[in-house]
Amino acid sequence: MRLPILPPSQLNAEQTRLYEAFRTQIDGGFTGFKTVREDGALLGPWSVWIQEPVVGEATRGLLDAISGMNRLPDAVKQVAILAVGARSKAAYEMYAHAAVGGRDGLSPSKIGAICAGQRHADLTPEEAVAFDVAMALMDGGVLPGPTYAEARETLGQPGLNELIQIVALYGFVSTILNAYNVPTEGPDDV
Repeated sequence: MRLPILPPSQLNAEQTRLYEAFRTQIDGGFTGFKTVREDGALLGPWSVWIQEPVVGEATRGLLDAISGMNRLPDAVKQVAILAVGARSKAAYEMYAHAAVGGRDGLSPSKIGAICAGQRHADLTPEEAVAFDVAMALMDGGVLPGPTYAEARETLGQPGLNELIQIVALYGFVSTILNAYNVPTEGPDDV
């Protein structure tokens, strides 16, 4: 990791407030993978955001807002997040969301294929459009009209809106993870 991972004892007052808010957020749904080091230091993208509390707080709010949309099944969300992670080659994102995706009902073969950037043959229609939209958006440019239309038909406009927000959010998360070379387990010597 290109930034030091800060244990709670090294945080200033503003960082401590954000730390407590992140811990609540993490404990509320980011489970099944390593998010906190033994000394209490945050891992993953939280280890970066804690160092910039203004950005961290804004990101926390965005995570809460998008997570609260709840229009898509959890497995569909995880397909999109894994596709973003795969296209970005964001190791921590794929590590974390492979665990969450497994908890949310994705089979190991689906997770493996998506992490390899491949569209698994047994995706549900909703999962398939989530994969297609995520990959198309991560390629850059305007989302192709037929892809948009199929996703809107399959998910409805509110579901498609949520999907697009998820892809955008996790594209941001992947950029943070890759820029700071955030490891999957958080060792200080990386």
